[in-house]
Amino acid sequence: MATNSYTSKIEKADVEKLRIICEERGFEFGEKQWAIWHAKKKDSSGATNVTVYAKGPKVLVQGKGTEDFVKFILEPEIIGEARMGNEEILMPEMFEPHFGVDESGKGDFFGPLVVAGVYVNKEISRELLEKGVMDSKRISSAAKIKKLAKIVREIKGVAWEVILFKPEKYNELYHKFGNLNRLLAWGHARVIGSLAEKVPSCPSALSDQFARKELLEGMLKREESAQHIELNQRTKGESDVAVAAASILAREAFVSWIERGSEAGGVTMPLGAGDNVVEAAKLMKQKHGVEMLDKVAKMHFKTANLI
Repeated sequence: MATNSYTSKIEKADVEKLRIICEERGFEFGEKQWAIWHAKKKDSSGATNVTVYAKGPKVLVQGKGTEDFVKFILEPEIIGEARMGNEEILMPEMFEPHFGVDESGKGDFFGPLVVAGVYVNKEISRELLEKGVMDSKRISSAAKIKKLAKIVREIKGVAWEVILFKPEKYNELYHKFGNLNRLLAWGHARVIGSLAEKVPSCPSALSDQFARKELLEGMLKREESAQHIELNQRTKGESDVAVAAASILAREAFVSWIERGSEAGGVTMPLGAGDNVVEAAKLMKQKHGVEMLDKVAKMHFKTANLI
């Protein structure tokens, strides 16, 4: 199966080098949110899109020309080694049975906190990679998120869990736990415990590192089904395909809630916590009363003080 999406971290010095290579090969440049630069090219084999993001920095290649671009340009001229198709050699741990856990919504004033987890083994990991599963934070299209989430859920042998804390419940839990990291650790532990009930033979779990490992380990000890789980945390956890799949399921649930809530309340709820969010919250308060905010927003945000 052809690969239509590929992402890799690159060195800062290679950002401009890759831009020049794309320019020499006739790519057309444009702007894209969060990107240092974005370029695309159409030829007889189809379109190829190349986006370099500041965070990392990372390069994302998409389209029907992905394989050719990666194998004949990106790997030999920028990365310096052949990675595509060699993931099992370079990252063998990603193909071992494990759970991947991630969350969505923690940085958004409006909407829920969603924690999701996905079980993978060798076969599932291969198929997820082949079908272009990547970290949801680099996907701006809600339609693409929903499409990938459907792919994740339909893969044979996959197990998944999504827990959505509506804003009203989130606010209650935040008050109980006292800070976001403790709440996140509890949510991650619940998801891992639920997955361990579905796949009791799975030996380990991986999550992005958001706090001290001991915090999540302590929460995990409360989950009877997960006593045997070896917990791993690392920064950039989304480079693991199970964590990437979990991030997609979490983001889909979050975005879907925002869409439904915006339609029901007659006020579009923007993402993030900027000035446009403050204005939307003021409009929400005006239309539905101050008590509505507790049902649609995370009230410990400083944004709440500006409404």
